[in-house]
Order: sequence, then C-alpha cells, then structure tokens
Amino acid sequence: MPDPSEDRPPEVDCVVVGGGPAGMVLGLLLARAGVRVTVLEKHADFLRDFRGDTVHPSTLRLLDEVGLAGAFLALPHQQVTRIGVTTDDGTYVLADFGRLRGRYRFLALVPQWDLLDLLADAARGLPHFSLRMGAEAVGLLRVGGEVRGVRYRTADGEHALRARLTVAADGRHSLLRADAGLRLREFGAPMDVLWFRLPRVPGVAAPAFGGAGRVARGRLLVLIDRGSYWQTAFLVPKGGAAALRDAGLDSFRSGLVELLPGMAPALGVLRSWDDVRVLSVRVDRLRRWHLPGLLVIGDAAHAMSPIGGVGINLAVQDAAAAARLLAGPLRRRRVTPRRLARVRRRRLLPTVVTQQLQRQVQRRFLARVLAGEDVGTPRVLRVLQRHPVLQGLPARLIGIGLLPEHAPPGPAVRPAG
Repeated sequence: MPDPSEDRPPEVDCVVVGGGPAGMVLGLLLARAGVRVTVLEKHADFLRDFRGDTVHPSTLRLLDEVGLAGAFLALPHQQVTRIGVTTDDGTYVLADFGRLRGRYRFLALVPQWDLLDLLADAARGLPHFSLRMGAEAVGLLRVGGEVRGVRYRTADGEHALRARLTVAADGRHSLLRADAGLRLREFGAPMDVLWFRLPRVPGVAAPAFGGAGRVARGRLLVLIDRGSYWQTAFLVPKGGAAALRDAGLDSFRSGLVELLPGMAPALGVLRSWDDVRVLSVRVDRLRRWHLPGLLVIGDAAHAMSPIGGVGINLAVQDAAAAARLLAGPLRRRRVTPRRLARVRRRRLLPTVVTQQLQRQVQRRFLARVLAGEDVGTPRVLRVLQRHPVLQGLPARLIGIGLLPEHAPPGPAVRPAG
C-alpha cells in the first residue's frame, strides 16, 4: 500500500539509479540541458575492478560534443588502432580503426574509474546536478500505479527521493527492473570468461596489436594492452570454470603457456585462484523498457556479450538518446509513457542487430572452438587480410555502431580544477 505522504511534488525532475557510464552520462547531459537530476550510486567511490575499460569512437565523439574530449585524452590511456587475431595459421587483422572517418579513429583504453571521476567532476559544476555516493536503491516509490521515485539506503538509514522520472541504469542485475516486474528475453551464451592480469615481460615481443586474440583448438584468449600489463580474458565453456579449478592452477598455467609462448615468467603472478575472476556471460533484452514514470537503459535493459567490447558504449548511446528525447519534456514537467517508449524504439535496432551478430559469432565460432573442434582460420579473416579496405567495416560496427547518438544542445562543460 503506497504511503499517502509520497504523493507530494517531486524533489527532482529525474533520479538516475546507477553511477556507471550510462548513468553518469545521462545525469551530465540532462543537467547540462537544464533538468534537475540526481544520480544515486551505491558504492562510496568508483575505485573498483571494472572489466569494461574500452571507450569507443562513438563515445569519444560524444565527449567532444560536451567539451570533455581533451580532458579525457589527457588521462593516462592507450590507443588501439587495430584489432587482430592469431590462429595456428598466422596473424590476421580483424578491424582497422584508422579507416574510420572523423577525429577519433582508435579505441581508448582507460580505467573506468578515471572516466567516471571525470564525468562526475564535470557534472558537479552544473547547478542542476547532484550525485549521492553510498546510496543504494532498495525499491521504487509508487503512487496510483505510477513510479514516483525511489527508496534508497545510506549509512544513516533509509530515505525516499521523489522524482518525475526514475531511470534504472543499475546494470545487468538491476534491482529496479526486478521490482518493476519487467520481463527479460534471455538468449543464453556458450561461454564464461576468466579475467586476470599479466605483466609485460622484458625482452619478449608483445602481440602485434593493442587488442589481440589467440585462437587454438579448445581454447581462446584475448589480450588487451593496459600499458604496464595485459588485461587477459580466457574463454571457457559455460560453467567450465569449476573444472579448471579442479584440474589445478598448474594445469591452467601450462595451458596458457601453450597459447602464449615466451610469457611463462609472467604467468607466475597467478599464485592462486583469487587472482582469476569469473565473468558469467549472458545475453538478454527487456521486452519493454518503461512503465509510467520509469525508464530502463544500458545493461539493465540489454546485457551484451563481451564480443567486441561494445556493451559500455551501447549503454552510453542509450543515455544520449534518452537525454535528447526527454530533456524537453522533463523541463516542461511532463513525461508521458508514449515519450518513454520512444527511447526503446530509437535504440532497439542497434541493440537487436548487435546482439544478433554476437549470437552468430558465439554459435558459429566460439561454441565450436570451446567444444574442441578444429575450426581453422575463419574465412572472413582471410578475406579481410586479402582486402584490407574491408577492415573498416568491422571497425565501423565495433567503434561507431549502427545508430550513433549526439548530445542534446547545451553549454560546454569542464572538469573541476
């Protein structure tokens, strides 16, 4: 039964739950457009071990549009201009971002906490923005069948924040999505990912690209250049991490040496299974992204496979589309369900097509590799190597996407200090 005291004027126009890239970008863009917005982030800071530290050209262009590209590129980062794959037959270029148009023809690798700190510092300089850290959402406020804000918990107890619009940007395990009763369509995935770090080894030649895959029968590994170390992703069959643990860490390291000859000294950093984290891969999508007073975006609306590393950038594009479509109605104090539905309609095509491509790669290639089949070198890699101009096509799909978004009008912002 709703509390009658909750049916009072909203304290803010919009409350965004989740201080990840989608939530922070949406909060920044709305505040920049003159909308009163509060972002709630359950952690006390952004210093956590994220897996997604890749910022794509579409996001770089968005940062440029709001005046933050220079500050972002001043952060310590690596630039990846090509992605390659090494099979038993040789090394092949999969995507060449240098063939893209525009200023940003590379992937930028930067710790996600640095990106979030940059967005937060810039947004705090806007009069309509507030960020509450250590504020964990525990449920929706409802009045008369409509969502009117959220309940959240801090160190000093439980609170309520009333808002005209509540946006759930709280990730693939979204509490607000569950509370709203929105149904997921789940597509499954044939693999999980083991994440770990490997230091650079002096005198050992690095892979040819900043982002590189190594494929062999039954095994697939990806190396991502993080400057002083390699962020490493080792793919295993779904639920297969337990079998690796049972076989022992020595067996795991031996298998890695076969994929990464010459890097045996680096593998010594894996002293226990505590140094290896398991990401359970899932691909799903909400059938409906809104209720009256509620919008769901990013991973909360559509969990992506790690293929292509596009999840964060699709979430940011959701945020940009939502800001552009909703800033005006929020300023006018009226956001209808029909207007909320437009966000999903705008973002559905790139979401569906990207997930479909990921599922095809999973089914036709990754599942066969992980099952131990000898798939050889995929024909598409040979074609791309033979006709380098075609390497711009996967670069476009990965780096820009099908429907890149622009920031709504507003003043340039600058990080504090």
